[in-house]
Amino acid sequence: MKKKTPLSAEDQALFRQLMTGTRPLAQDTIVHAPVRKPLRTMPQKRLLAEQVDNSHYFSDEFQPLLASEGAVRYVRENVSHYELKKLRRGDYTPEIFLDLHGLTQQQAKQELGALIAACRREHIFCASVMHGHGKHVLKQQTPLWLAQHPHVMAFHQAPKLFGGDAALLVLVEVEEWQPPVL
Repeated sequence: MKKKTPLSAEDQALFRQLMTGTRPLAQDTIVHAPVRKPLRTMPQKRLLAEQVDNSHYFSDEFQPLLASEGAVRYVRENVSHYELKKLRRGDYTPEIFLDLHGLTQQQAKQELGALIAACRREHIFCASVMHGHGKHVLKQQTPLWLAQHPHVMAFHQAPKLFGGDAALLVLVEVEEWQPPVL
Protein backbone atom coordinates (compact mmCIF):
# COMPACT_ATOMS: atom_id res chain seq x y z
CA MET A 1 0.00 0.00 0.00
CA LYS A 2 1.38 3.39 -0.97
CA LYS A 3 1.60 6.15 1.61
CA LYS A 4 0.02 9.36 0.43
CA THR A 5 1.66 12.51 1.69
CA PRO A 6 -0.92 15.15 2.57
CA LEU A 7 1.73 17.90 2.48
CA SER A 8 2.92 19.46 -0.73
CA ALA A 9 6.61 19.51 -1.67
CA GLU A 10 6.85 23.19 -0.67
CA ASP A 11 5.42 22.49 2.79
CA GLN A 12 7.78 19.56 3.29
CA ALA A 13 10.78 21.68 2.33
CA LEU A 14 9.64 24.47 4.66
CA PHE A 15 9.26 21.97 7.51
CA ARG A 16 12.74 20.52 6.95
CA GLN A 17 14.20 24.06 6.84
CA LEU A 18 12.55 24.98 10.12
CA MET A 19 13.71 21.77 11.81
CA THR A 20 17.41 22.10 10.92
CA GLY A 21 19.60 22.07 14.00
CA THR A 22 17.14 20.14 16.16
CA ARG A 23 17.69 16.70 17.53
CA PRO A 24 15.14 14.02 18.40
CA LEU A 25 14.14 13.68 22.04
CA ALA A 26 15.13 10.52 23.87
CA GLN A 27 12.30 8.64 25.58
CA ASP A 28 13.02 9.29 29.24
CA THR A 29 9.62 8.64 30.74
CA ILE A 30 9.91 6.63 33.92
CA VAL A 31 7.04 4.35 34.80
CA HIS A 32 6.87 3.79 38.53
CA ALA A 33 5.41 0.63 39.95
CA PRO A 34 2.16 1.36 41.82
CA VAL A 35 2.68 1.92 45.51
CA ARG A 36 0.59 -0.64 47.31
CA LYS A 37 -0.10 -0.69 50.98
CA PRO A 38 1.12 -4.02 52.35
CA LEU A 39 -1.70 -6.21 53.53
CA ARG A 40 -1.88 -6.46 57.23
CA THR A 41 -0.73 -9.90 58.12
CA MET A 42 -2.49 -11.35 61.10
CA PRO A 43 -1.35 -14.31 63.12
CA GLN A 44 -3.16 -17.52 62.21
CA LYS A 45 -4.36 -17.93 65.78
CA ARG A 46 -6.05 -14.51 65.71
CA LEU A 47 -7.70 -15.24 62.35
CA LEU A 48 -9.17 -18.48 63.69
CA ALA A 49 -10.41 -16.73 66.82
CA GLU A 50 -12.00 -13.99 64.69
CA GLN A 51 -13.65 -16.65 62.53
CA VAL A 52 -15.18 -18.41 65.52
CA ASP A 53 -16.20 -15.13 67.21
CA ASN A 54 -18.09 -13.94 64.15
CA SER A 55 -19.79 -17.27 63.51
CA HIS A 56 -21.52 -17.22 66.92
CA TYR A 57 -24.19 -14.93 65.44
CA PHE A 58 -25.50 -17.77 63.28
CA SER A 59 -28.21 -19.94 64.79
CA ASP A 60 -30.00 -22.81 63.09
CA GLU A 61 -33.11 -22.42 65.27
CA PHE A 62 -33.81 -18.75 64.57
CA GLN A 63 -35.90 -18.20 61.46
CA PRO A 64 -35.86 -14.55 60.30
CA LEU A 65 -38.79 -13.32 58.26
CA LEU A 66 -37.54 -13.19 54.68
CA ALA A 67 -39.51 -12.53 51.51
CA SER A 68 -41.01 -15.80 50.28
CA GLU A 69 -41.86 -14.55 46.78
CA GLY A 70 -39.28 -13.73 44.13
CA ALA A 71 -35.55 -13.49 44.60
CA VAL A 72 -33.87 -14.05 47.95
CA ARG A 73 -33.46 -10.63 49.57
CA TYR A 74 -33.13 -8.92 52.91
CA VAL A 75 -32.63 -5.37 54.12
CA ARG A 76 -32.03 -4.36 57.74
CA GLU A 77 -34.60 -2.02 59.33
CA ASN A 78 -32.40 1.08 59.44
CA VAL A 79 -31.12 0.67 55.85
CA SER A 80 -32.79 2.21 52.80
CA HIS A 81 -34.65 -0.15 50.47
CA TYR A 82 -32.92 1.67 47.64
CA GLU A 83 -29.72 -0.19 48.61
CA LEU A 84 -31.55 -3.43 47.90
CA LYS A 85 -32.58 -2.14 44.48
CA LYS A 86 -28.97 -1.19 43.70
CA LEU A 87 -27.85 -4.70 44.69
CA ARG A 88 -30.50 -6.26 42.42
CA ARG A 89 -29.45 -4.11 39.46
CA GLY A 90 -25.78 -4.95 39.97
CA ASP A 91 -24.73 -1.37 40.78
CA TYR A 92 -22.36 -2.73 43.43
CA THR A 93 -19.41 -4.82 42.32
CA PRO A 94 -18.22 -7.34 44.91
CA GLU A 95 -14.62 -6.85 45.95
CA ILE A 96 -14.32 -10.23 47.66
CA PHE A 97 -15.81 -13.64 46.85
CA LEU A 98 -16.56 -16.58 49.12
CA ASP A 99 -17.24 -20.01 47.64
CA LEU A 100 -19.09 -22.37 50.00
CA HIS A 101 -19.19 -25.35 47.62
CA GLY A 102 -18.36 -28.61 49.37
CA LEU A 103 -18.38 -27.21 52.90
CA THR A 104 -20.38 -28.54 55.83
CA GLN A 105 -22.86 -26.24 57.56
CA GLN A 106 -20.45 -25.67 60.45
CA GLN A 107 -17.60 -24.82 58.09
CA ALA A 108 -19.88 -22.54 56.07
CA LYS A 109 -20.89 -20.64 59.22
CA GLN A 110 -17.25 -20.13 60.17
CA GLU A 111 -16.34 -18.98 56.66
CA LEU A 112 -19.26 -16.54 56.59
CA GLY A 113 -18.14 -15.14 59.95
CA ALA A 114 -14.59 -14.80 58.66
CA LEU A 115 -15.81 -13.10 55.47
CA ILE A 116 -17.77 -10.47 57.39
CA ALA A 117 -14.82 -9.88 59.75
CA ALA A 118 -12.45 -9.55 56.78
CA CYS A 119 -14.82 -7.09 55.07
CA ARG A 120 -14.93 -4.93 58.17
CA ARG A 121 -11.17 -5.15 58.72
CA GLU A 122 -10.29 -4.30 55.09
CA HIS A 123 -13.17 -1.79 54.60
CA ILE A 124 -14.86 -3.86 51.89
CA PHE A 125 -18.48 -2.82 51.42
CA CYS A 126 -19.79 -5.47 49.00
CA ALA A 127 -19.07 -9.22 48.99
CA SER A 128 -20.33 -12.17 46.97
CA VAL A 129 -21.21 -15.46 48.67
CA MET A 130 -21.51 -18.39 46.26
CA HIS A 131 -23.55 -21.14 47.88
CA GLY A 132 -24.38 -23.08 44.71
CA HIS A 133 -27.41 -25.25 44.06
CA GLY A 134 -26.47 -28.72 45.30
CA LYS A 135 -28.97 -30.24 47.70
CA HIS A 136 -30.25 -26.75 48.60
CA VAL A 137 -29.00 -27.02 52.20
CA LEU A 138 -26.53 -24.12 52.02
CA LYS A 139 -28.77 -22.29 49.56
CA GLN A 140 -31.56 -22.26 52.16
CA GLN A 141 -29.41 -21.72 55.25
CA THR A 142 -27.04 -19.00 54.01
CA PRO A 143 -29.70 -16.23 53.80
CA LEU A 144 -31.03 -17.22 57.24
CA TRP A 145 -27.56 -16.94 58.75
CA LEU A 146 -26.73 -13.66 57.01
CA ALA A 147 -29.98 -12.03 58.20
CA GLN A 148 -28.92 -12.72 61.81
CA HIS A 149 -25.58 -10.93 61.65
CA PRO A 150 -25.67 -7.35 62.97
CA HIS A 151 -23.11 -6.08 60.44
CA VAL A 152 -25.00 -7.32 57.37
CA MET A 153 -26.94 -4.36 56.00
CA ALA A 154 -28.62 -6.11 53.07
CA PHE A 155 -28.29 -8.97 50.64
CA HIS A 156 -29.92 -9.92 47.36
CA GLN A 157 -29.72 -12.76 44.89
CA ALA A 158 -26.77 -11.93 42.65
CA PRO A 159 -27.23 -10.78 39.05
CA LYS A 160 -26.27 -13.32 36.37
CA LEU A 161 -22.85 -11.68 36.05
CA PHE A 162 -21.96 -12.62 39.65
CA GLY A 163 -23.55 -16.07 39.88
CA GLY A 164 -27.31 -15.62 39.52
CA ASP A 165 -29.46 -17.67 41.88
CA ALA A 166 -26.43 -19.66 43.08
CA ALA A 167 -24.93 -16.61 44.82
CA LEU A 168 -25.80 -13.66 47.04
CA LEU A 169 -24.44 -10.13 47.00
CA VAL A 170 -23.98 -8.90 50.56
CA LEU A 171 -23.58 -5.32 51.82
CA VAL A 172 -21.48 -5.21 54.97
CA GLU A 173 -21.46 -2.29 57.38
CA VAL A 174 -17.86 -1.14 57.60
CA GLU A 175 -16.38 1.09 60.26
CA GLU A 176 -15.51 4.66 59.36
CA TRP A 177 -11.87 4.90 58.38
CA GLN A 178 -9.78 6.64 61.01
CA PRO A 179 -6.23 7.81 60.23
CA PRO A 180 -3.64 6.25 62.52
CA VAL A 181 -2.83 8.25 65.62
CA LEU A 182 0.79 9.33 65.67
